[in-house]
Amino acid sequence: MAQGTDFILQALAAEGLGHLFMVPGGLVDPFLPAIGRQRGLTPIVAAHEGGAAYMADGYGRASGRFGAVLGIGGPGLTNMATAIAAAKTDSAPVLVLSGEVARAMEGLGAFQDASQATLDDTAVMKPLTRLSATVAEAENLNHWLRHALTTMLSRPRGPVHLSLTRDALVDDCSASYVPVSPFFAGDAPLSLPQAEAALATLTAAKDGRGLRIVCLAGAGVADPASAAALKTVAEGWAMPVATTLRAKDVFPEDHPLSLGVFGYAGTRHATAAVFADDLDVLLVLGSGLNERDTMHWTLRERTKAVMIHVNTDMDELTAHGQAAHAVPGGAGAFLRLMAERLDAGPAASAAQAERRAWVDRIKAGRRLYDTENCARETRPIHPAAAVTALRKAFPRGGIVLVDSGAHRAFMGHYWTAYEPGTYVSATNLGPMGWAIPAAVGVQCARTDCRVAVVTGDGCMHMHGIEIQTAARHRLPIVYVVLNNAALGNVWLRAHQEGPVPAALTSLPDHDWAGFARSLGAEGFTVDDPAALEETFQKALACGTTAVVDVKADKDCPTPVYDFSAGAKAWSYHE
Repeated sequence: MAQGTDFILQALAAEGLGHLFMVPGGLVDPFLPAIGRQRGLTPIVAAHEGGAAYMADGYGRASGRFGAVLGIGGPGLTNMATAIAAAKTDSAPVLVLSGEVARAMEGLGAFQDASQATLDDTAVMKPLTRLSATVAEAENLNHWLRHALTTMLSRPRGPVHLSLTRDALVDDCSASYVPVSPFFAGDAPLSLPQAEAALATLTAAKDGRGLRIVCLAGAGVADPASAAALKTVAEGWAMPVATTLRAKDVFPEDHPLSLGVFGYAGTRHATAAVFADDLDVLLVLGSGLNERDTMHWTLRERTKAVMIHVNTDMDELTAHGQAAHAVPGGAGAFLRLMAERLDAGPAASAAQAERRAWVDRIKAGRRLYDTENCARETRPIHPAAAVTALRKAFPRGGIVLVDSGAHRAFMGHYWTAYEPGTYVSATNLGPMGWAIPAAVGVQCARTDCRVAVVTGDGCMHMHGIEIQTAARHRLPIVYVVLNNAALGNVWLRAHQEGPVPAALTSLPDHDWAGFARSLGAEGFTVDDPAALEETFQKALACGTTAVVDVKADKDCPTPVYDFSAGAKAWSYHE
């Protein structure tokens, strides 16, 4: 037999986890000696429960497994609420474990009691998770843990929460744990009748020629196997690929068939291809059709093409698709079916040649906006110049995390992503400061990769303290703070409304390099664009956590021109 805490830790290690992100507290005290009794999990103690949950989110995204976060119930759990909501909107697998008072103490006024007799932690978390439940006894741990992980890993994925009473933590559990994750190692299932109908559409001819097809790839293609299948199919079919911002890295952006990002911060090439009058089929793989990924919902109104939508989320399919062209199932499985059906005959070769010529015409124009800003030499530093210099200094296979703010637009537009899994961002709910702690989880999961964060000073105000967590564990993360002394995106709107809105969205110009040094990290300040690349190289070479405080210009319009035009043209009432 094992104590409940030992059973849980052994189960997480059996599922392949190497780290547990946590904030200690009275309601989880039994875990502390249990962590000392095992060797499978490395504990990472965060400064704040929200930061710990963001770390677990980053770990899950980078590891291909899931992340686990531990904290007390009540205030500890409510501190995690935004992080868990962000994980749900991005379908990120996170296991949330919270401690609770003993059953005999429920409702008696015990300190931090948030059981079902008081605040009811499980009810608080239900809207933010796929499952939220109380485990009252240690003998129920095996059932509830396996049930929670099954729910978390089923499509669409998302966070789950277990509230653990003290009884469940300290009493003995006699069960032998069998891992759940091997059940989810393959492709998500695919509905073959709908897939066959979609393939018939894709292989049809029009006016004696093969159809012009553009793929819009979303997060459902983000796993390495699906991304590899996408590259194979794109090359075999001569099919150009645009991506959503969240899936920016699923197709090499220096590939001849890459159109870049479509939607928010998207490229001219992607906009031109998706909205081309002579496009026949738009193949949407593994993407929800939200505001930013559809050019403010203008996609269905403006595209002239037949849309085929492949997704594991039936809510997305029924909300946005037509039954005749909706394919329930995994994008990876559909891509492998496309690869199997690739025709190598003369007609297919002619269709591929015609598609390549069409892509060449689309890509003859400029790809990006305002490219002169990438080499701007004036001070304060233009964000595009900082992004360009970081791309030059950063390894091709390194992982960059992008936070929420104006810097998201500059990174989405000017950064070039070369490999799957190298561009990570919480793009749906988009909480500020997410990337700062999430990078800790990413670096723990991918010790073989360099990790960098591009964030802003507004984000640093919210979660910059987690840099001390990275520094304490000597994680070689480079944090690039585009410090424009403002809440950038908000300031760009607000300052046009007068001095009071401008003042309310301005911030002090803090010394973030000095802040980093006070937390045990290295700190660099750069205010000369000519020194950017050299400074980034120094930060990368220092061997520990480093912060680069880039004195940036706030008065720089973000390169979201196509998206803004779509927003102005679209009306809910039309």
